This record gives sequence, structure tokens and C-alpha cells, in this order.
Amino acid sequence: MARFFYLLIFLWSFTINAQNTAVSPNEKLVYTASYNMSGILTDIAQVTMETSNVQTSKATLLRLKCTAATYSKWDNFFRIRDLYESYVSPKTLKPYLYKRNINEGSYFKAMKYTYSHKTSTIKSVQTKKKNHVENKDFKFSLGAKDIVSTLYNIRLVNFEGMNKGSQKTLTIIFDRKETKAYITYLGKETINTDIGTKTCYKISIGSQSKILEGSNNNVLWLTADANKIIVYGKFKIPVGNGELKIKSASGLKN
Repeated sequence: MARFFYLLIFLWSFTINAQNTAVSPNEKLVYTASYNMSGILTDIAQVTMETSNVQTSKATLLRLKCTAATYSKWDNFFRIRDLYESYVSPKTLKPYLYKRNINEGSYFKAMKYTYSHKTSTIKSVQTKKKNHVENKDFKFSLGAKDIVSTLYNIRLVNFEGMNKGSQKTLTIIFDRKETKAYITYLGKETINTDIGTKTCYKISIGSQSKILEGSNNNVLWLTADANKIIVYGKFKIPVGNGELKIKSASGLKN
């Protein structure tokens, strides 16, 4: 299921100090994740994205939470319970804390990042099976972000000001490394979804890594309105292809 999130992380957030006009503190988006099994696209998991305010001793942060869980009938085949979350500024979506917990079959991995923007340093803690803990500090580039905060930052982009075919480069922090990705804006397209017919911004995604197969095989559709929520996505990875389809949306800001 991490593959579904790998698709989503290859988005861009080149508006470093943009104001948050799209994401509310009580939003909930629910998706169906499908995978091509023996030539048949099969619904295997639910992906949920939720936001909430969290009060700390110094400030109020916005919690961005993404979960993925296989439907019960698939648990005996391959049980997935993944959690990704980022704690960001409610005004700019700038990240301060990131957590990732992966539970897929017999595989477990946890990662935590604590950002220091003054020193451009991240303190990371990684935990694997048998409670093996590894601490490591590393530098990050200006504008580089974790998976989840990058995913939400796309919604601050002014797509109306972009030309069809425009391409952007972004930097994602994943597994303590910075990854480059390339995004191409493909213009607008109207599609039917479970939450109605939506005019969308269409984006193709490519990278130098082998996580995604070709730029034209990995596409996302975001509503062409003030919320810019993802309503549909398709992807191709080395082990197959699949889709992400929205089921419901509530608590939207606009």
C-alpha cells in the first residue's frame, strides 16, 4: 500500500510561503484504492485523509493524517495498516513534525522527523522490528518537504496561472533522502466521480527513480476550485498498475 502513497508524494510545493486558502482543520477525504489483479481492476483498500487542529505548548498546529487499510476480505491475503502524518503551520502548511508507521504483512517500520528550519536540519528516529532504534540527523534543502505536507501543499498552487505543458521540479524527503520529481500540467478535464461531475486540473507525474513507470502512466485529477482536492488518480509501478477514486468528501474549507 505504500505504493499508493509513492504516487501521491510526487507532487510539487514550489510556493514555499503561500498562504493556506484551501485546507480546513476538519476535512475528511475517503478514497478507494484499486489494483490490477490478473487483468481485473480490484478494490483492495481504503485510503483516508483527515485534518485537525492540535494545541502544543507553543502554538496551534494543523495535523495532516493519511491512512491506508486493506478491506477485511483481503487481510488474510496481505494485511495493510499504514499511517502517515505531518504537523504543519495552519497558515502556510510548513512542516514541523512528520511521522510514518508502516504495517504491511510481516513488515513493520516507523519513522519520525523533527524539523529545525533555522539550521535546515532534521532529527530522525527510525524503529524497526524487535524495537531496533536508529537516530540520525541530516540536512535538507530549502523547500524540501515530507510526503504528507507536500501532498497538501499542491492545493496552494495557482493552476490558473500555469500554461498547459508547464513542468516543475520538486524535492521530497523520503527515508532520509531527497528525491527529485517532475510534474507536468496537462490542463483541465471534466470527469464523473462519486461526489459528482467535477472539472479538474490534470497533472502527469514522472521521476528519475524506478518507483513510477513512465510519466504518462501516472496522472492525478484535482478539482478546479478553491479546495483543489484529489478526486482521481491512476498509476503504474514496476509490479503493476492501479487507481485511486474518491468516495466522499466532508468539512471542506470552501
